[in-house]
Amino acid sequence: MYANCSEAVKEMSGKMQELNLVIMKMLFTSYGLDADEHHAADTASYFRLMKYKVPPSPTPADGIGLVAHTDKNTLTILGQNDVQGLEIQPKNGSWVPAVIPDGAFIAIVGDTLKAWSNGRLHPVRHRVVIRGEEERYSWGCFLMPKDDSTVAVADQLVDGDHPLMYRPFTYSDYLSYFVHNLSDDALELYAGFSSPPVGESRRTCMD
Repeated sequence: MYANCSEAVKEMSGKMQELNLVIMKMLFTSYGLDADEHHAADTASYFRLMKYKVPPSPTPADGIGLVAHTDKNTLTILGQNDVQGLEIQPKNGSWVPAVIPDGAFIAIVGDTLKAWSNGRLHPVRHRVVIRGEEERYSWGCFLMPKDDSTVAVADQLVDGDHPLMYRPFTYSDYLSYFVHNLSDDALELYAGFSSPPVGESRRTCMD
C-alpha cells in the first residue's frame, strides 16, 4: 500500500512541477520575452504534503492553521481536499476565503517572482483558518531558484515607466535575511532601492 502511495505522490509531484514550469513560460511570453530564457536548470522545487488538524475543544470559532505570510519562493502550485480554509488578504486588509473547486489548483506568486517582474506581479498575503470539525489536507509544489542562483529583474521589464525596483540578490542570502528578520516587507528591506543595501548603515541627519 505504501509503495503505491509513494508512486502516486511521486507522479503527482512531477506533474505539478511541470505545471509550475509551464506557468513560468506563459509569464515570459505574456511580457513579450523569449520563453527559452527561463532556464529550468537554474530552478529547484520541492513537494510537500500538509495536514491541518481540528483545534482541540473548546476552541474559538476560528483556528489559525497557518499564520499570515507571503511565500518567499518563485511560484507555488497548491491543491487540497474538500475542506476549505485558505484565505487571502487584498489591499483593503480584510480576509477573503479563496475557494478552490474540487480537483483544481491555485497558483501563488512568491517574493522572488515579484523581484524578477520588477514589481508587476504581487505575492498575496495568505493564511489557513480551520473551521468546523474536519481535518484539512493540502499539497504544494514550490518552485524556487537554486540557492546559489542570482535573482535579478529582467532587463526588458525596466523602462521609463517602470524604473528598476530591486537589486540583484542570491536566493539563499535572501532566505537567511528573512529568517533572521521575519518582516512582511523583507523583500523591500533586503533588495528594494528604497532601502540601503543590507550591511550598510542608514544615514541620519546627525551623520
